[in-house]
Amino acid sequence: MSDAVLYESADDVGVITLNRANNRNSMTPELLDRFVEVVAQVCATPPRCVIITGLGKCFSAGADFKSVTQRTGEGRAPHEASYEMYVPFLSVLEIPVPVIGALNGHAVGGGFGLSLVCDIRVANREAKIGANFTRLGISPGLAISYILPRLIGVARASELLFTGRLIHGNEAAAIGLVNEAVTSDRVMPRAREIATEIAAAAPIAVRMTKQVLYENLGWRPRDGARREAFPQSVSLRTADAAEGIQALLEKRDPRFTGK
Repeated sequence: MSDAVLYESADDVGVITLNRANNRNSMTPELLDRFVEVVAQVCATPPRCVIITGLGKCFSAGADFKSVTQRTGEGRAPHEASYEMYVPFLSVLEIPVPVIGALNGHAVGGGFGLSLVCDIRVANREAKIGANFTRLGISPGLAISYILPRLIGVARASELLFTGRLIHGNEAAAIGLVNEAVTSDRVMPRAREIATEIAAAAPIAVRMTKQVLYENLGWRPRDGARREAFPQSVSLRTADAAEGIQALLEKRDPRFTGK
């Protein structure tokens, strides 16, 4: 079986590809472990720009609820397990060059979070995008509650996070959540066009610009993800979370009781 995450670099542009289309590029231990390895490779010898995308109809569907929802470990507290689940995707924050999320398909839950830690996003205009955590009885993670209001404002972020509603790429572009929404066959070509423009700029200046841009924003997504881990670990142990996950697996509407 080929690697769960692929990496190639050419013409000063690196491409990270989630390679488990048959499992919707979800956050299996196999994919997460390989993702960490690939990001470390990128950071060791960075190109001038990086694109992250997925194979198939999903960019990433987030957690694989058929297997695990947390990264378990001996002696690990529940909130630590919740945070560790997202550490692999949060490692994108360590990439020193611009990162473009090429959202070839649906980006949901943790997959949506992966798109948010990218600097630029190009979306499939028909894809479903968003954080459906509350529809599963779970509080969000992966710094989504930290990054989202900083991108689209508190009011819009509140609506999307509280309802768990998913939106299509076109609406995501209209509210500034993604830079552009294009047809599915144009997602990677458009991402490459932007990457090529970035790669043509002075590389030292681009890297320094990325660094100072986020420093001036007081950008601390990891701190946000750590804060999220506490309520998420509590919500995961509720009856509502069990019902929400079961309803998702059975493809029905959940029946929440507030317990």
